[in-house]
Amino acid sequence: MRRLRARTNKRPFFGRVRRQRVKYITLLPSLVTMLNGVCGFASIVFASRGAGSGIGEVTYFELAAYMILFAMLADMLDGRLARMSQSTSSFGGQLDSLCDLISFGVAPAFLMLTMLDRTLEPTALPYESFRHRFIWLAAIVYMSCAAIRLARFNVENDSDETSHMNFTGLPTPAAAGVVASLIIFHQQEMPHFAELLYALPFVCLAVAVLMVSRIRYPHILNQYLKGKKPFAHFIKVILFLGLVIWRMQTALALLFCSFAVSGLLKWLYNTILRRRSYPAPSNEFANLENQGHTDIPRLD
Repeated sequence: MRRLRARTNKRPFFGRVRRQRVKYITLLPSLVTMLNGVCGFASIVFASRGAGSGIGEVTYFELAAYMILFAMLADMLDGRLARMSQSTSSFGGQLDSLCDLISFGVAPAFLMLTMLDRTLEPTALPYESFRHRFIWLAAIVYMSCAAIRLARFNVENDSDETSHMNFTGLPTPAAAGVVASLIIFHQQEMPHFAELLYALPFVCLAVAVLMVSRIRYPHILNQYLKGKKPFAHFIKVILFLGLVIWRMQTALALLFCSFAVSGLLKWLYNTILRRRSYPAPSNEFANLENQGHTDIPRLD
C-alpha cells in the first residue's frame, strides 16, 4: 500500500513538469546569449594554451581576456534585444545566467589561475606552497561568488525596465572586466611588471566580495547613456572615447577598476555621513537611561 501511494503521489509532480515544457523561444536573443557562452568557452581554451603567441604579437592570455570582453558585449546586446522585442522570458533569463557563469565566473578565474601558474617562476622559498594554494583559493572564491551573485539576481530580478537602473552588488560582467582589463594592460603595457601578477589574486578576492555585497552600483547604459543628458556629460564621453582610441588597454583598466571602486567609496561616504547626521545622546540622557527610565525620546 505504501508503494502504491508513493507512486500515485509522484505522478502529479511529473505531470506538472511535463506541462511546463518549453515550446517556443525567442531565436535572436537566444543566439546572442549563446554567443556569450561561446566567447567564455573560447576564453578558457585560449587560456589553457599558455603564454605563447596567438595572433601576431598577441598572446593567448590576452586573447582569452579579449574573449571575456566580447562576451560582455554579447551579454549587453541580448538583454537589449529581448526588451526591445518584448520577448523576455524565464528561459532567456536562465540561459543568460548559465552563459554568464561560464564567461564571467569560470573563465576569469581559470585565466587568472593558469596565467599565474605558467608565468610566475617557482622558487625554493618556504612560502611557495602557500602562494600556490592562495591562488587556487582566490580562483575558487571568485567563481563561487559569481555563481551566488547570478543566483541572487535571478531571484530578486524584475523584468520591468524601470527596475534596471541600479544593481545590488558588483555585476559579474564588471567583475570579470576588472580581471580581464588588468591582464590585457599587463600583457600590452607592462609585460615585465611582475608585481601586477602578484596582485591579481587579491583583486579577484576583492571583486568577489563586492559581487555578493549589498553595495549599489549604477546601470551605466540606463543612467548615463540613455535619454537626454547635459552637454558637459557629452564632452566627458568624447574625452573618454579619445582615451580609448589613444590607449585602449589603459582606458579599459581605468574604466573597470574605477567603476568597481566607485561603488565602494560611495557606500563608505554615505555610511560615514549617516553616522555624523545622528549625534550621540547627551550624558544626562545616558545616565537617565542607565537608571531605568524608558520614557526618554530616542534619536533613532
